[in-house]
Amino acid sequence: MKISERLMNLDGLPFCMSKVFFYPLSAFHTEEELLKGIDILFHGAGFARLLKKGEFCPVKLHFGEKANTLFLSPRHAARVVSLIRESGAKPFLTDANTIYRGSRANSVDHINVAYEHGFLPSKIDAPIIIADGLTGKEYRKLEVHGKYFEEIKVASAVLECSTMMVLSHFKGHMLAGFGGALKNVGMGLASRSGKQEQHSDIKPKVDSSTCITCLACKEVCPVNAISDDGDSALIDHDRCIGCGECTVACPTGAIEVRWTTDNKTFQEKMIEYTSGILQHFKGRVGFFNFLVNIVPHCDCMEASDPPIVDDIGVLASSDPVALDRASVDLVNGRPGLPSSNFGKGFDAIPVGSDKFETIHHINWEYQLDYAEKLGIGTQTYELVDLKR
Repeated sequence: MKISERLMNLDGLPFCMSKVFFYPLSAFHTEEELLKGIDILFHGAGFARLLKKGEFCPVKLHFGEKANTLFLSPRHAARVVSLIRESGAKPFLTDANTIYRGSRANSVDHINVAYEHGFLPSKIDAPIIIADGLTGKEYRKLEVHGKYFEEIKVASAVLECSTMMVLSHFKGHMLAGFGGALKNVGMGLASRSGKQEQHSDIKPKVDSSTCITCLACKEVCPVNAISDDGDSALIDHDRCIGCGECTVACPTGAIEVRWTTDNKTFQEKMIEYTSGILQHFKGRVGFFNFLVNIVPHCDCMEASDPPIVDDIGVLASSDPVALDRASVDLVNGRPGLPSSNFGKGFDAIPVGSDKFETIHHINWEYQLDYAEKLGIGTQTYELVDLKR
């Protein structure tokens, strides 16, 4: 649906809109231009007013999986940290451990990867605290009374704080369609067991006619749920936790998630986590979406595919629903890049078409619709260009 179609209700009157502040980047932008944009957005969105002197302020981000190269820039995180410090608060960088087998499943490995990727305290001027502890077991339960959960399991360190900044590298995602502010909070701040609860309905299946029994899927499965019968890989759905790693590892595309039954539930579970976490902060959260290096897959991948569109800019808002909606609209409003790995002709897809649906073949609007229904925010927004 186009923005203009969402701005009016049945009586032709405007809905209540959220402001999304936008700092567009020039075609040949410099790093200094982007850093200047962060300063302008931070003050333009009023984030300084959220902070109080002496309070701890988690800066939620994703450090990137080992060998990934296009995660959020440490320099961008450092600029936000400096702005928080100017306001008198005490920032720290944070994320929670992963459920899949990789380099961030415990705090020691997680922090080491962050250091390798440039998130050094000496460079950022803030320590790293992995919010759910050494092995992902340090969490608190929050009541939510949702459709799927009566309580959620949230990484405990962030719940010691009353304000937060969320920095999201906006990109595609194999299970959610795209990953933005909502996912960064709901999935990113869930404990390992909370992440597993959200993924529990995602059960991939193997197409035996295209499976070549290379067992690349078995190598990445964190719970040893995959075996083979000599002709095809087999997935034990009783053991499967639905992390989706096998779908990405398969070189022939023989493993697919049954989206028609699973994906809406997955997205709505994620949003119930987001809702519960944001209720804790009572509106004292600032969100940045970085529409730079917009890759087709999550930063959890051990490699980075080429971007699907050119760099667009940075957005900021106190409303994560409006922020994510504006981000999708901006991506869909740009021409696709011919260098993308998503097949010949991706650059020829008409401007305005749904790029994330084209790539992942899922309806990502479930997360926005459910977030709006739960009162997290609105998809109706005013885009305020702060560069003019």
